[in-house]
Amino acid sequence: MGKRKQDLGDVPMGGTGANDSDSDDDVDMVNVEFEWFDPQPAVDFHGLKNLLRQLFDNDAQLFDLSALADLILSQPTLGSTVKVDGNESDPYAFLSVVNLQEHKDKPVIQSLINYFKEKSATSPALAPLQNLLSQTPVPPIGLILTERMINMPTEVIPPMYNMLMEEIAWAIEDKEPYNFSHYLIISKNYVEIESKLDLEESRPQKKKKKAGESAQRFFFHPEDEILERNAICAGGVEYTHKKDEGHSDSKRAFQDLGIQTNGSLILIDGAKFETTVKALIEYVKPPGM
Repeated sequence: MGKRKQDLGDVPMGGTGANDSDSDDDVDMVNVEFEWFDPQPAVDFHGLKNLLRQLFDNDAQLFDLSALADLILSQPTLGSTVKVDGNESDPYAFLSVVNLQEHKDKPVIQSLINYFKEKSATSPALAPLQNLLSQTPVPPIGLILTERMINMPTEVIPPMYNMLMEEIAWAIEDKEPYNFSHYLIISKNYVEIESKLDLEESRPQKKKKKAGESAQRFFFHPEDEILERNAICAGGVEYTHKKDEGHSDSKRAFQDLGIQTNGSLILIDGAKFETTVKALIEYVKPPGM
């Protein structure tokens, strides 16, 4: 059954992140009524799997996403989906949490732990995460998995985090294994890179970076900025599987530059999770509310 229905009023349903235009004329405003549901094992498998594939992007093929979707659906009282056409429709967004310690023996979780350990070892900024994942056994880390369709407004996210905090509290009261020492959030970011088309056509390089200058990361999900501000550590990681050189131009965000997508890992202290969610809600809250 539905958890809650909320009319967010007029919301932007144009592109987000790398596909944003500087012109307000490219954003269509529509009134949409969203409904939040518990994950439904009977109807949500394919929708969740597709959103997980979008979340892991280039490296989705490294993981058994069917097993991961089944694991999410095996805990239907924890986490949420967002739909617009009723319970039987596919989710447009979801948020859930998985206990890495509790499920450490499951092959898909073993793959994820090894992946996060490998990626965090490549970045000094992520050293605290690498140290945590190297412990035996791995600590009770809550892996937050969340993704949404590209046109979904950011405003659908705070209710899911609010409900997740309530559900975790209820689960802990029932002696279930959801008392997390840390939360690990996987997301995506992108950096601008020089267009291969410009190089081939010898066009002027208006934004060519100086030698040694690091690329600025941009967020696909605006709330990631708040999550990173409140994190123990956070950073971008390169995908194991690279796209061909022309792929960045197919995702060209600006007139002069293409983009390269990367993963993001965000580690939050369990004791700071509630204050982090409150900061996220405040950040996303529409003006005047």
